[in-house]
Amino acid sequence: MLALDLEADMRRREFNTLMGVTAALSALPCAAAALDYPTRPVHWIVGFPPGGATDIIARLMGQWLSERLGQSFVIDNRPGAGSNIGTEAVAHAPADGYTLLLISGAQPINATLYEHLNYNLVRDIAPVASISREPNLMVVHPSVPVTTVPEFIAYATANPGKLTMASSGNGTIVHISGEMFKMMTGVSMLHVPYRGAGPAVTDLIAGQVQLMFATMPSSIEYVRAGKLRALAVTSATRSAALPDVPTVAEYVPGYEATAVYGCGAPKNTPTEIVDKLNHEINAILGDAKVKARLADLGGTALAGSPVDYAKLLAETTEKWAKVIRAANIKVD
Repeated sequence: MLALDLEADMRRREFNTLMGVTAALSALPCAAAALDYPTRPVHWIVGFPPGGATDIIARLMGQWLSERLGQSFVIDNRPGAGSNIGTEAVAHAPADGYTLLLISGAQPINATLYEHLNYNLVRDIAPVASISREPNLMVVHPSVPVTTVPEFIAYATANPGKLTMASSGNGTIVHISGEMFKMMTGVSMLHVPYRGAGPAVTDLIAGQVQLMFATMPSSIEYVRAGKLRALAVTSATRSAALPDVPTVAEYVPGYEATAVYGCGAPKNTPTEIVDKLNHEINAILGDAKVKARLADLGGTALAGSPVDYAKLLAETTEKWAKVIRAANIKVD
């Protein structure tokens, strides 16, 4: 009887050892893939058209990653539905590291704004790395006879509903920033959504619309050139890129609206690939020239782990959910 028990115990140990070896061997392809990754071009999907902040950040990071990893990072613009079309494409893409998502301020907003999405941000997108935090600029066409936020509030109050407020699309950070301003000041403006920041800024420069809470990368050069007038930045503190421009909060206490840009991948993308991308992005963000370039666009480099980025996305989603519900913001 004792001999039988010993024999059974030995068989169990042999079986467990075999299973351990099998598991280790099955993990080797993933580890090898991560070691070699990428071996072909990587598609980085942007949910907005060229010219906006999301597109600009993606192209800069794509160029820097291409230089470090020796493969092209192809920027794939898929605008529509406030970035939902692009996000859904990544959510349903193969989880092999060759399809990435440039996450902007839109995705955390959309999680609450849209009742029926064909994806779930938390369930279907794996946070890879945060890239930068970007404030918006409250900018007006030079024909608008105001130079400060208080002057704008007075002018808008005296002309209710006559001012048009452009945005990069329903539910985008540009839109919600403006809606929060309307809610906190009581001014009335007509919202005019566009299919991206690029076309919206173009019409603002042309005077087709009067105001925009534009992303810094898409508007700062036009401010410097005098084609747009900056009234304020939407961050809690002034931007080093435009130190003479006050914050909205200096006149509207408690107002703050910034977007965090980052990289996401389809859920179940191998951890080794996620970690490799995170390491490379953090290395890029640690470069003084990269920090200076992002700062020139009005942003701040934001390195961190995938866990850090996941927490930040959750906090941002909760914040905008409160604003959307309080302002009763809806999309068609």
